[in-house]
Amino acid sequence: MSARSEQSQPLPATVLLGALEAFPGTLLLFDAHGTLGFGKPAGSALVQAARNAPFPALDDLLGPALSSGQPRLGSLQASADDGVHSYDLTVLPLAEGGAAVLAHEVTLHNNLRAALLESRQRYKDFVEISSDFAWETGPDGSLIFVSPRGALGHHASALVGRDPADLVMERDPGMPLPFSTHEPIEAQELWLRHTNGTSACVIVSAKPVYDRLGRWCGARGVCRDITGERDRDNELLRARNRERILNHVVRTFRDEVDPQDMLRVAAETLARGMGAESCQIYRREHSHESETPVEDDLMIPAAQTGTVTTDAASLIMDRLLAGEPLVEEEIRGREVLAAPCRYRHQMNGAVILWRAPGRGPWGRDDRLLISDIADQIGIANEQIAAHDYIVRISRTDGLTGLFNRRAFFEEVGRRFTRLGFSQDSAVLMYVDLDNFKKVNDVRGHADGDKVLCAVRDLLVSHTRPTDLVARLGGDEFAIWLECGTIQVAENKARALLDLAEKSLAPLSASPEFPVSFSIGVAVYDPVHPEGLDDLIARADHAMYTVKRKGKAGFAVASFGTIGADGEIHPPEKALASLSDDPYFTLPAPRSPQEPAATTDAPPLLDAPQTP
Repeated sequence: MSARSEQSQPLPATVLLGALEAFPGTLLLFDAHGTLGFGKPAGSALVQAARNAPFPALDDLLGPALSSGQPRLGSLQASADDGVHSYDLTVLPLAEGGAAVLAHEVTLHNNLRAALLESRQRYKDFVEISSDFAWETGPDGSLIFVSPRGALGHHASALVGRDPADLVMERDPGMPLPFSTHEPIEAQELWLRHTNGTSACVIVSAKPVYDRLGRWCGARGVCRDITGERDRDNELLRARNRERILNHVVRTFRDEVDPQDMLRVAAETLARGMGAESCQIYRREHSHESETPVEDDLMIPAAQTGTVTTDAASLIMDRLLAGEPLVEEEIRGREVLAAPCRYRHQMNGAVILWRAPGRGPWGRDDRLLISDIADQIGIANEQIAAHDYIVRISRTDGLTGLFNRRAFFEEVGRRFTRLGFSQDSAVLMYVDLDNFKKVNDVRGHADGDKVLCAVRDLLVSHTRPTDLVARLGGDEFAIWLECGTIQVAENKARALLDLAEKSLAPLSASPEFPVSFSIGVAVYDPVHPEGLDDLIARADHAMYTVKRKGKAGFAVASFGTIGADGEIHPPEKALASLSDDPYFTLPAPRSPQEPAATTDAPPLLDAPQTP
């Protein structure tokens, strides 16, 4: 048996047999037909597989070698009870026909290689999962490796060879760059420049690299982009700061007992909390007929701090009323920020902030904060409106809207106290309707209510805004004429009697019982000081005197006090009779042709009086 050499000279059989015997791996000899004739070691997985023909992987190498007479190299795997074995094969054609197959088992080598590849892949996967990019720098400090995904929007190829210090935006001056560190670094925060020009916050961990001689030759590290986390942290911090300011403002103005002071304190606190030069707060003035706001209600200035005038806010209010959710612009050199106040999705006021020149524009946090505070002020506006409504209905007559008895005498009491300091005069008039009960009995209470409302209109339209008009109850009314004199009171009484004859008589139950006035007048004169109770008693006494004398007239009470006999007793001498007192007058009935007396009262006001 011999094999062909490169010169096609057969080797001596003894030489070939000796070489084959000395081969340390697996040996297989095949005849010219590809039949296994010899195999060693017998327990080899390859020999066992070759004996259990067919063996396609071996035939694919053996066939071409036998047909061409040329050696073949290849590899294959053979299964055994202990697993899969890998072999590298050399197929040598023999001169006498057949072939020798020399096999070197590389199972361990392949397993180690596969384990290494798997380990490298695992390491690569872990690096990519745990960081956004990995890097390595060389001795000159430039990048010699960047993970394939690149970094900060840059491709990896664009970063290799670049000085990483060019990417650094912010860092602690006392802390070395991790890209050139000589000491291990763990979780250092660094701000780098993104390819789009924005800043990116990264956490860097790095360690130096030394050669076998202990010389520094660069650094390796990984970076994780935490910009989103930092933005969320900053947003949370800003939200907490806004919440702190909001709570402070709300707590401060809600601690006020007087509702009218709530908005003033809110304006002052809001201006300080938001760094504003001035703050204006508006609220909707409700209609008297309803406690809830309507579109026709006006926005009125409710509170202000600072020196900015309210006329500059008119255009801003127009834009807010038009539906703009927020107004921000520069007016007169000042940055203005305004937001509507709402309650149940309905605008009931506004907040306007003015920032002094040079303070810079308003920021996102300012816009969010003023919106939150405006909502709270919207609730406060509604509470103030509800309070005003409750006060109004508690102080006014439900039918006529005039002061009720309690509110009238409370206000009269305050004004009466001032008379002691001002030394002014004043007039108290008691007005009682004549024949009003007949209207209710004959025409019904609905017509009676019309009469009372007509009386209200008559009294209010013929008094000044500084005067007071009240319905004391039933068909009794009262008037306080500020700074009134006897002459003013008489002229006013005559004018009211004339007006009653013209406007109230048609509302009477019948011509025999015309609706008219019985008016009692008491004048406060500082020359004759007296108490409020005495003034009220004199007016009431004068009114009932008119009632007893025939109604439809007026009487001016003399100065003095009401005695036990029910009569007025002057301070110095008793009143002899009504006719003897020039200040106590029962006018004679006027003929229909007699013109009404003129009055020297101040100009009349057509608008209804509101308490």
